[in-house]
Amino acid sequence: MHSLTRHDFQTGAAVTGQDDISSNELRILRDLLQLLPAGVTVQDEQGELILVNEAAASQLQLAASASQPSSVDERHAANLDLLRSGHPVVLEEVLSCGASKYVFLTSHRPVRIAGRNLLISTSTDISEQKAFEDQLFRSAYYDELTGLPTRRVIEHRVSGLIRDDSQSHFALAFLDVDNFKHINDYYGHAIGDALLVELSKRLGHALRETDILSRISGDEFLLLLNPISGNDEVAEFIQVMQERLKAPFFIEDSEIFASTSIGVSLYPMHGRSYEALRQNADIAMYRVKNNGKGSTAFFDNSMEREALARMKIEQSLRLAILEKRFCCAFQAKVDIRTQEVKGIEALVRLRDDEGVIQAPGTFIDLAVELGLIDELTFLVLAEIVKSIDLINDTFGPTATISINVAAKQASNLEFMRRFARALDETGFPKRFMIEVTEDAFVTRSHFQDQILPILRGIGVGISIDDFGIGYSSLSALADITADEIKIDRSFITDIHQRPRSQGILRAIESLSEALGMTVIAEGIESYEELTYLQAATKIRYAQGYYFAKPIFLEDLKPATPVASEARASMAARPALEGRQTYSRASGFRR
Repeated sequence: MHSLTRHDFQTGAAVTGQDDISSNELRILRDLLQLLPAGVTVQDEQGELILVNEAAASQLQLAASASQPSSVDERHAANLDLLRSGHPVVLEEVLSCGASKYVFLTSHRPVRIAGRNLLISTSTDISEQKAFEDQLFRSAYYDELTGLPTRRVIEHRVSGLIRDDSQSHFALAFLDVDNFKHINDYYGHAIGDALLVELSKRLGHALRETDILSRISGDEFLLLLNPISGNDEVAEFIQVMQERLKAPFFIEDSEIFASTSIGVSLYPMHGRSYEALRQNADIAMYRVKNNGKGSTAFFDNSMEREALARMKIEQSLRLAILEKRFCCAFQAKVDIRTQEVKGIEALVRLRDDEGVIQAPGTFIDLAVELGLIDELTFLVLAEIVKSIDLINDTFGPTATISINVAAKQASNLEFMRRFARALDETGFPKRFMIEVTEDAFVTRSHFQDQILPILRGIGVGISIDDFGIGYSSLSALADITADEIKIDRSFITDIHQRPRSQGILRAIESLSEALGMTVIAEGIESYEELTYLQAATKIRYAQGYYFAKPIFLEDLKPATPVASEARASMAARPALEGRQTYSRASGFRR
């Protein structure tokens, strides 16, 4: 067997027996061979290399340094076998030198020239191409951030299980990290990415060899549990995973708590295709989201009906925006002692395709989830600006105008900048009050340091809506710079006969007074509730159906003190002893 030496790599040797080729032509051929980027060798039946160009010499030296001598001998023996077979062949050869890997595409072609059997080999370095292909493969099948398999991997595996073993039983779980956007907004995307990596590791440690965890997008994961014996086994396994996530994640200098909402579908009970199983697991996950997050739900058929109904609402909502079927109504904030209108709250309403007015509870949360709420907020502002003369005639030129902003919007710096700019461009920004729920103040420093200065800079007021049912406590009020607090109607309903609510009301009133915040009582619907506030508290302002239902913009009349619906509503109310009341003649006093 022939062993390679330095002599074997001498280049430019010509194939003998070609007497009809002139020396000049041979020189040209030799020069051309040296210029070729591909390695070219010619080997005879004894294993001797009778022609080697420069590229081939470099490749052979690389092969010699990368291999043991015995491996080189085996390589030449294999080439002799190819020569004797008489059949051409193309193959990939991989050489590893230290940390580097080289890949060559080599073509071996047995030929007979001048009575001699020869093996002509050409070899091209395709290392960069293979590295690029490997990168494409990893991008397609493995997540760059976490290293987990991608959606394609789990889809292929699930489809294979269904195709190859119809009797198998497995579960597909859809995992979504709760409140991940808040984490990104507060800590930054680098911390958010690091959290996803650490979370993936924790979940991965709970897996069996036959299970697959994949990251399918952002903060969403798919988990294949295979095989399973039934619901109980899956529930127990998921519980273990949830428990692993309860311990805090320590990332840089931050201590972060994370949870996941998980929806589960079972094969074959909940679907006989990957897409059906994934969709049903997704539906179950959204049931968890709607019920408070951080837990697990198994799919059932009622969820599918709910999802279809939700999809119908979603399509209707998008169509309503295109067809401009949203409208504004206004509800007054009334001084309960002077009956003057302090301000109004702009409320968005939806007319369905049959012209029936839909309350915000049927579409606002979905609009927030779908990213349509910004468009609705700007729509409300546009309606106010267009109708400001009617608004002034009805409610007075000094009444503040409140616009509701979702917590998600209030924490979005870019949105608040755009909205503040639009408010400023109205020419009367100081008349506006932004109403946000307590949820917007979960990260109070973000709102105080970045959002609030934008609004204060143009004179816009801040109102905390539905106070008492969100995340805040009374002590949190000291950290919130607001102008107004609206006490949720759950504390006002039957306040005259609920001592505990009365105590809470007094505490809020006292602290708000000390902080210079105006208190608004929401949801006044009875004479008894109103008289209690007048007699037992210092609260001056209130809203509610007792005074008037919201008045639609289209019902406002020029030069009319108040809309007819409000006048008729107040005329039927009991008179307040010793106080001026609403009347059919006077309506709201401005």
